[in-house]
Amino acid sequence: MTTHVHAHGHLHSHDHAHEHTTRALRAALALTLLVLVGEAVGGWISNSLALLADAGHVLTDAGALALSLFVAWFSRQPGSQTKTYGYLRWEILAALINGAALLGLSAWICVEAIGRIGNPEPVGGTLMLSVAAAGLVANVAAARLLHPLKRTSLNVRGAYLHILSDLLASVGTIVAAIVIATTGWLIADPIASLLTTVLVVRGAWALVRESVDVLLESTPSHIALGDVRARLEGIAGVQSVHDLHVWSVTSGMVALSAHAIVPDTSRSQTILESACAQLGSMGIHHVTIQIEQRDLCGEHVHP
Repeated sequence: MTTHVHAHGHLHSHDHAHEHTTRALRAALALTLLVLVGEAVGGWISNSLALLADAGHVLTDAGALALSLFVAWFSRQPGSQTKTYGYLRWEILAALINGAALLGLSAWICVEAIGRIGNPEPVGGTLMLSVAAAGLVANVAAARLLHPLKRTSLNVRGAYLHILSDLLASVGTIVAAIVIATTGWLIADPIASLLTTVLVVRGAWALVRESVDVLLESTPSHIALGDVRARLEGIAGVQSVHDLHVWSVTSGMVALSAHAIVPDTSRSQTILESACAQLGSMGIHHVTIQIEQRDLCGEHVHP
C-alpha cells in the first residue's frame, strides 16, 4: 500500500503569499529602474566608479527582479503529463542565476577598483553624493517591501539580496563622496566599491549554495533526517523505516518518501494519519509512504 498526502490548506496559504510577493516585486522593480537611470547618468557625469559600480549593481538588480517577477508567475502554471510538479523549480533556477550574477558582477567591480587604486581618477564628489543619497532612499524603500518576504522563497531572497547589495553600495558611495568632497582623497571611491563587494559576496555565495542543495534534492538544513526517522519509527505499529528521503521541491514545499514496515496492515490508515500529523508539525506537507509487511527491497542497505 502506498499513500500520498498533500496539505491543501498549505497550498492555499502559498497562493495568498504569492499574490503579496508579486505586488512587492512589481513595486521594487519600478523603484529600481528609477535608481538605475539616475545612477548611470550621475556616474558618467561625475566619473565615479562607485556610482557606476552601483549602477551596474542596479542593472543586475533590475534584471534579477524582472526574472523573479516572471518566475513568480511562471512557477504557478499548472503541471502536465510530463511535468507533474509543474514549474515550481524555476524559482530555484532564478535564485541560482541571481546569485551567480552577483558573484560575477562582484568580480568585475573588484578588478576595476584595484585598477583605480593604482591610478586614481578625478571624481565629482558633490554630484556623486546627491545621486547616491537619492539612490539610498529608493533602495531602502525597495528593501522594506521585500524584507518581510525574503524567507518565503529562494527566488524572493535572491531579489532581496540584489536590493540589499545596492543599498550597501549606496551607503559606501555616500561615505566615499563625503571623504572626496572634504579631503580630496580619490582612492575612497574604489575602496568603497571593494568594501561593498565583500559584503555582497557572502550573501550571494550562500544563495548559490542553497539553490544547488535544492536542485540536488539534499535534505533541508532545518530538518534532521534522524529526527524524522525517530518520529516515524516511534508510531505504534511501525517496526522500522527504510528508503527515507526528505527534500525541497521548491521553497516552502518539503517532500518526503519512505517505506514503513508494518506487520499488521490493518492498522495502516491509523499509522498514516499519525505519520502525516507528526511530519506536518516538522514542516513536511508532501508525504508519500509505502506500507510493507516485510522489506520488499531485499537485504540492501537503506538510508
